[in-house]
Amino acid sequence: MVLRRDGILSVPVLPLRNMAERHRGLTHGKAETFFEAACVCLDRHHASPTQFSIENRGAVLDTIVQWEAPDERVRAAYANKIDTTEEGAYGCVIAAAELSERLYAVRRAETGTGADYYLGPPGEELDDLEACLRLEVSGTDSPSRAAVDRRLREKIDQARRGNSNLPAMAGVVGFQVRLILLEGVRGS
Repeated sequence: MVLRRDGILSVPVLPLRNMAERHRGLTHGKAETFFEAACVCLDRHHASPTQFSIENRGAVLDTIVQWEAPDERVRAAYANKIDTTEEGAYGCVIAAAELSERLYAVRRAETGTGADYYLGPPGEELDDLEACLRLEVSGTDSPSRAAVDRRLREKIDQARRGNSNLPAMAGVVGFQVRLILLEGVRGS
């Protein structure tokens, strides 16, 4: 929760929209793909808006997630459930890192690094990736919190095995259980 100037508690909105404007590692097309995929994944289980929780380093941040109900054309374009869940997870987890850590997608990670994206601080021009953090992402439609926790452990192990000396974070979104887990990877 966030305390506004007028003293009223408000819940921040997960920043899924217009991500390319804030994340230099996302083009407009890629950001729109992630948003559309997230809309399909979210709409499988919920109506907009709905509340999600972001759990990060022992803290819980409640957030409101808003999306447009996908029409038949969008549903047809995202008919592959596995690909859609992956793309929707990229959008949700990157947005959660932005909201809770003020980290932004800098670039797509190379195969073998144990990560999907590199995250960095806002507004800095990075000559290299030394100031960045690797981000490994996944998503699930499971109705079980235990399944989300299990997937997070798998992603932590994958990041740990990656061929990179940069620190890492793993993130998993549980679309049905309305939960995004972020966790730093020790020993990466």
